[in-house]
Amino acid sequence: SQPEQQLLSSQLECAQSIKDGVLEEAKCTESDRVSLFPQQGRGAETQTHSALKLLQVETETLYNRGDSEDLYVTNILYEREVTKREVTGAEVTELVWKLCLAHTASFETADLFMTLVFELRHLSPEALRALWQRSSFKCRDNWQPLIDALPSCATEACVVLMKDLMASGEVEEDKVEYFFWSFAFIPNPTSGMIESLAPLLKSPRASQSCFLGVTALVHRFCLAHSSCDIVPAVQSVMRTLGKVLGGNCTVQDSEHLSKMQLVLKAIGNAGLAAASLAPALSSCAALKSHPMEIRLAAVQAFRRIPCSLRVSDLLPRVT
Repeated sequence: SQPEQQLLSSQLECAQSIKDGVLEEAKCTESDRVSLFPQQGRGAETQTHSALKLLQVETETLYNRGDSEDLYVTNILYEREVTKREVTGAEVTELVWKLCLAHTASFETADLFMTLVFELRHLSPEALRALWQRSSFKCRDNWQPLIDALPSCATEACVVLMKDLMASGEVEEDKVEYFFWSFAFIPNPTSGMIESLAPLLKSPRASQSCFLGVTALVHRFCLAHSSCDIVPAVQSVMRTLGKVLGGNCTVQDSEHLSKMQLVLKAIGNAGLAAASLAPALSSCAALKSHPMEIRLAAVQAFRRIPCSLRVSDLLPRVT
């Protein structure tokens, strides 16, 4: 076989002039040849000439060490300066109006929205409720800035308002799901948040996102409070889950089976708080008469319960 023909050949030549360690001039010539038909010696060639010349040298700017007092090392997460003034409900209402009037895809809208999120964090529950009464209107394309900003607020007052809006049916179903999923990302949950949300689990209409969102919040709370299982709000959530669980996860029909699977997943979500339900989980997993999916879900519900609490008589013996 004939050797492969080289289709592209390139050459670059540069001449540089350096004086006192500074590049004064550089001239380069680049040649590129493409052989379209190597056997006939046909092709195309281009030449590019470039020149770079030093025009002037500016005087060195001395670094002012005094400026370093305002510098500090931090991570790359977005942060906002703490608002030192008191934020009023009227100011936030005006901010929502500005958001409605701003162009949807603009830097101004993004900045206004971030400002709204940070200012919501300074409002009391009463001020937030009053703000909702004044600013629950919809902008263009049915957009409600306040609804979208509440999940990023992450204060107890904002969570209480979100719970009230869901309980009263004042927000649409897709936004309700959005609210519930946002609870898993609240960095510093409080017992007040859990206390506010716990009654929602008792509703016959409680969705999967309700069970998983609330128990994810409980889990994050327990990561910061080692004795979270004695907190009344946490106990209230676990009592509700335990009541559905019963003594050994007995199910009557397919609908009840789905609900039981959801509750078992929620118990696994809760982590340390679920330690009190370990005996019931063990019974759920051990009974051979139970559907296999229930027994498996019961075993998986142990996933966040600390090993120190998984004593031998509580561990499920699945056969």
